[in-house]
Amino acid sequence: MQITMCSKVSLGYRSGSQRARVVTELWAEDNLYCPNCSSPKLSRLRNNTKVGDFSCVKCGFWYQLKGQKTRIGNQVSDGAFASMIEAIRNDKTPNFYFMHYDLESWQIQNLLLVPSFAFSESAIIRRNPLSPTARRAGWVGCNISLNNIPAEARIYVVRNRQIVAANEVRRKFLQIKPLKDIAVKQRGWTLDVLNAIRSLGKTEFTTDDAYKLVPYLERLHPENRHVREKIRQQLQVLRDAELLIHVERGCWLIPRTGSDNSLIDVEGAAR
Repeated sequence: MQITMCSKVSLGYRSGSQRARVVTELWAEDNLYCPNCSSPKLSRLRNNTKVGDFSCVKCGFWYQLKGQKTRIGNQVSDGAFASMIEAIRNDKTPNFYFMHYDLESWQIQNLLLVPSFAFSESAIIRRNPLSPTARRAGWVGCNISLNNIPAEARIYVVRNRQIVAANEVRRKFLQIKPLKDIAVKQRGWTLDVLNAIRSLGKTEFTTDDAYKLVPYLERLHPENRHVREKIRQQLQVLRDAELLIHVERGCWLIPRTGSDNSLIDVEGAAR
């Protein structure tokens, strides 16, 4: 993998967004690999594909690349709100590569991978409709809230211009992959509980500690009147997925993953 992109391919374009798209997509085609299998390359999908820009010819996983010249923060701009919610509910969300690049040097500063099965509806923030005078008046977009995605599912491929070894990226991807086997209607709860537990700032916690998250989870799921029971259920689901360790009655441990996402300014969900 190279972190310097070829800017010469953009010389025929006037629009800054078009130049960035051409440069980043060419780099991705030459450098991105599949974290789900051993494939060293991804294939570019045809233009105007509704969901996803690249796919793995070996395992079939789809990927979408989103590049920006600004630092990756808590939220990343995405497309239509309704389309993203529909994709999550139908388990058709792409795997995302979020890229931060330097415009002057065309060097990748950071590249973050978020698996498709790590998105809950709570991670999709609805934007206000476009004004009546806009070309697409009434259109409603969305932002992806990275601080509503569990830390385990935010996997660096490049960090501070340093390339992370492919085998380490694949190890972290496979570690979180058991979430994919959870039914999509239940997975949102699982992700929200895991992320909320992470916000406690503890590697070892009790069930009573988890109950302190009830107000936060009630805000995310106002239709549910049995949040304490749901927390107990999801602790067991996370245990079965090996994302939590049950030490003894009422005592839980978060396994070490080697995940460090301090670059992203994540605020504790329960604060």
